[in-house]
Amino acid sequence: MLVTKSKKQGAESVWPASALVPLEANFTDKRGVIQPLVETLFRSAMVIYSKQGAVRGNHSHGTDWHYCYMLSGSMEYYYRPSGDPKSPEVLIVKAGQMIFTPPGVDHAMKFLEDTVWLTLSRNPRNQRDYEADLTRIQMV
Repeated sequence: MLVTKSKKQGAESVWPASALVPLEANFTDKRGVIQPLVETLFRSAMVIYSKQGAVRGNHSHGTDWHYCYMLSGSMEYYYRPSGDPKSPEVLIVKAGQMIFTPPGVDHAMKFLEDTVWLTLSRNPRNQRDYEADLTRIQMV
């Protein structure tokens, strides 16, 4: 179960209850497939290319949250409540799966192969504001 520092209120009440986000059924017809991902307001959408063996994250966010949808490749996703001394939980996330990280969760990602993924975030991702919201940790 995903744990945050505060009780869910307002927009937070629609956050997923677990790190691995169940996707809604897709819509398929003769033209192809539409896969719904996120139906919420966010301020940043990025495509990230990560090389096999790379580690990203090793931090927590004060106010930011993000959905990460794997387009191709796979990763190990490490997460735990911020400041918890216990070992993090680990998920293997593969292409076609999505995870959610709320504020107040230590998280890191280790890429098992070259990977392309989307991140959809609450806050803008200019480097100054992004860095100001982070607490760096070492998990991986």
